[in-house]
Amino acid sequence: MSKFSILIANYNNGHFFEQCCQSLVAQTETDWEAVILDDGSTDNSLEVIKKIIGDDSRFKIHQNDQNRGIGYTKKRLIGLAEAEICGFLDPDDALAPHALEIVLKTHSEYPEAGLVYSNFVRCDENLNPLSVHKAKQITELDQSYFNFNAEISHFVTFKKKIYEQTSGIDSFLKIAEDKDWYMKMCETAPVKYIDEDLYLYRIHDSGISTTKNAEKALFWHWVAMIKMAERRNISIEDLFIQSYVPKKKYDQALNQLNHVKNSRWAKLGNTLGLFKIFKKL
Repeated sequence: MSKFSILIANYNNGHFFEQCCQSLVAQTETDWEAVILDDGSTDNSLEVIKKIIGDDSRFKIHQNDQNRGIGYTKKRLIGLAEAEICGFLDPDDALAPHALEIVLKTHSEYPEAGLVYSNFVRCDENLNPLSVHKAKQITELDQSYFNFNAEISHFVTFKKKIYEQTSGIDSFLKIAEDKDWYMKMCETAPVKYIDEDLYLYRIHDSGISTTKNAEKALFWHWVAMIKMAERRNISIEDLFIQSYVPKKKYDQALNQLNHVKNSRWAKLGNTLGLFKIFKKL
């Protein structure tokens, strides 16, 4: 049995997979398996991925019978994993060469920890680094563990025996399924943050971080929050009211901003170089 199971949910991302695969082959820890589950891709992802993998027996490919969604796919991946310690890696992303070595060492040093997680590096479409997002050590069930600012970030790894004490990944969730099970893990056992940049997160037009998906992700995050509140028998109504801006008020504020931008005084001030912020509006 391998020490670590890398879980890869693929849907139409085979064209990005080569760098993902290269980052696994380059790991300083070599005792791992990569479980790939294709969720009914409509392109040639499977053919591309198989060609890239070649005869490396550490890669194991599975398919859903049809497109099932990210929640179902990730939940099934955990069931397919052989190792006690697992972590998700998207096929369009990559790992730092020492990622597996570091997380395995940390899991060994903190046997009580259900989750071990690190920082991630934001990258452009070609996986060139842009900036680093720092995670945060979660010590209690306060607003930090709600994960609105990615306090728990990639590379997120977990012990299956502790994950199995929760209700697991909710296959109902279409996006933000990770927020849901991160909270469940925090409610079940301590978690451990590693201040290391272990995950390369690719930003591209079809990714979950794009503007067109951001509002959907926020909606499903709140669905996960409501489920959490039900589990813990607490009210999050005030938090929702503080955080949520009704569309009517947003449109009103936007109209006011556009009115200011289009006024002749604002345009004159911009021409004279008086309003440095003008171009940012």
